[in-house]
Amino acid sequence: MEPENLTRIPEFSLLFSEDPDLQPILFVLFLSIYLITMFGNLLIILAVTSDPHLHTPMYFFLSNLSLADIGFISTTVPKMLANLQTHSNSISYAGCLTQVAFLAVFACLDSLLLTVMAFDRLVAICHPLHYPIIMNPHLCAFLFLLSLSISLLDSLAHCLVVSQFTFCTDVEIPNFFCDPPQLLKLACDYTSTADIFVFLIAAVFGGLPVSGILYSYVHIVSSVLQVPSASGKHKAFSTCGSHLSVVCLFYGTGVGAYCSSVVSHVPGKVTVASVIYTVVTPMLNPFIYSLRNKDIKSALQSLLRIIQIYIYEYIFISFWFVDQGNLQNPRN
Repeated sequence: MEPENLTRIPEFSLLFSEDPDLQPILFVLFLSIYLITMFGNLLIILAVTSDPHLHTPMYFFLSNLSLADIGFISTTVPKMLANLQTHSNSISYAGCLTQVAFLAVFACLDSLLLTVMAFDRLVAICHPLHYPIIMNPHLCAFLFLLSLSISLLDSLAHCLVVSQFTFCTDVEIPNFFCDPPQLLKLACDYTSTADIFVFLIAAVFGGLPVSGILYSYVHIVSSVLQVPSASGKHKAFSTCGSHLSVVCLFYGTGVGAYCSSVVSHVPGKVTVASVIYTVVTPMLNPFIYSLRNKDIKSALQSLLRIIQIYIYEYIFISFWFVDQGNLQNPRN
């Protein structure tokens, strides 16, 4: 097969599920997960914005993390659902490159926001008296914009690496989205240099945030161990429980998905790891924070009560208008 320039290839093939009997089940399953993820993360955002008690740096970053999770899952799942519904497995070159770009943006933004949230916990526990001064609104906005800028650089780096390679015809990606490590393996001019590029990008944009989180928690643990009372230690650690759970889930599944893409040659294992990382993790994050955080739980309960009142008012007004219409137009 003669290699063609990548820009001339009309489409790639995503080999997720070719079993026609299994496709309706997968469609319902992933549609349900997607809707639950959207609903859960939107509830977190609405709860934080509607409750004045949650207008703090920690919840500001949490709401942006939920927004990043919405973008993360929306990059891959809608295309997969469309392919399952139309019994197609194709994706255009432009669509593939777009997936690579947005996946890199939201994955890196998730990682950096988790790092910033770890720094926020470090300041809150180790320097509680100076917390309002250090974590002021200007610094919070700067940290978010810095995280977004670095994420855009990560996305640009991924797109530049992918666009440097040429592909043969009939490119089949053994996954439900354009995973950069797998995509580069399918290039006609693929060499081990491609893996080195991907590893370096992952080390810089993934390794540095992990180092920041580890640094923050080392200082947090050393500071908490100096607290004399057991109740004080428990209270300090409880403020980090939700964040630490999300960190372990995100990086644990992320490392698993990356290693399976680079090392494993079994498509099924790669797909399972990718689904857990890109689909399941964004769905579980709202549940982790809502179940383990009393402030979020209380805000969600208040928000749901308000939504319930609006629904009852809407139903009452609708029935009132129907009754008024029946009174004005009585049946003969």
